[in-house]
Amino acid sequence: MDEQLRENYFLAVRIGLLLLLEIYIVVSQSVLTGASARVLLLLALFVGAVAAKEMVHERYYKVIAIGSAGLVLLILVSIYGRVFVLLGVYLCYEVLSFIRPRILYYFLPLIALLSAEGIDVYVQLLLTVLLAVIYIQNDFVIASYKRQTKEDTITEQHLKRDMYQREHAMQEEIRRNLLQAENQVLEERTQLAQTLHDKLGHNINGSVYQLEAVKVLMDKEPETSKKMVQAVIDQLRTGMDEIRAILRKERPSKYRLAMLQLENLCEDCRQKGVETMLVVEGELAHVSEKYLELILDNAYEAVSNSMKYAKCTKIEIKIHAMNQMLRCSISDNGVGCKDIIEGMGLSGMRRRVREANGIIDFASEAGFMINILLPL
Repeated sequence: MDEQLRENYFLAVRIGLLLLLEIYIVVSQSVLTGASARVLLLLALFVGAVAAKEMVHERYYKVIAIGSAGLVLLILVSIYGRVFVLLGVYLCYEVLSFIRPRILYYFLPLIALLSAEGIDVYVQLLLTVLLAVIYIQNDFVIASYKRQTKEDTITEQHLKRDMYQREHAMQEEIRRNLLQAENQVLEERTQLAQTLHDKLGHNINGSVYQLEAVKVLMDKEPETSKKMVQAVIDQLRTGMDEIRAILRKERPSKYRLAMLQLENLCEDCRQKGVETMLVVEGELAHVSEKYLELILDNAYEAVSNSMKYAKCTKIEIKIHAMNQMLRCSISDNGVGCKDIIEGMGLSGMRRRVREANGIIDFASEAGFMINILLPL
């Protein structure tokens, strides 16, 4: 209702002002004498034509409505004389508001005062100036404000759309990167299994065959058996060295594993109906394993608390690697709390951060937020 009133207030003001003008003309000139029904009918037609101009949307029909009002005004003037000149001034402003010329043209209807008869010129001047102010204010000041508001609204919608698209693209990129990392980890595991089979399979099988032979020769040829046992021991030691070398070479990156674990944590929350987003900024590949483990432990603890107690619909994990600092923030849009009481979970988070010479802060103004700063 309020929106409709704001949209149509100018129409209501104009129709109200038109009715006041008609009442003033009728009362001051006594034009109702002997022909009240006909005058009232023509005045009603004039008001209806003016109102119809705002009710139709097609420009063609607006022109017809203005022409109809002009025809009714012409009939009034031809029958009753120029006592209705103020209605002509009013109609001039309706035409000007329709075509929207330069502001200078809005002062031209004042010339119509020179042809007025019988009505106090000062009253006419005052009413015409009032009409000019009202129409100029609407057609230039308010219209400009509406255009600017519309442009701002469109710009805001475009910005929101761009932000949403960028956020969506960023999330998709993160998921693609994590999927690529997961596939790479699986490939590395497969390669590790194949390497262990190729490198150690024959070694172990040969050791087993030699031990079987030792079992047979142990009583008959003890010296030969001892040599064979020693050879098996040396062979197995060599195999252990090869295993260590392979594991050192083929071990997956701790960073990729940490990102996979965080994404799996987010995906688990999404499956439970909570929108969860992971945002990573900066280069984390060279962050120490200790910090990655700390962030993982605190993230699991914070998300677990949010899912249990916050009654939230959205969780956000942000990790930002700067030049000399690593920042991690975990927030939700849940109910929050007035007084933060550190239980086992929050105390454990604070202890882990302090051991890493970092800073941790808890806030609960809107939802719950955990901020962690770690020196690099």
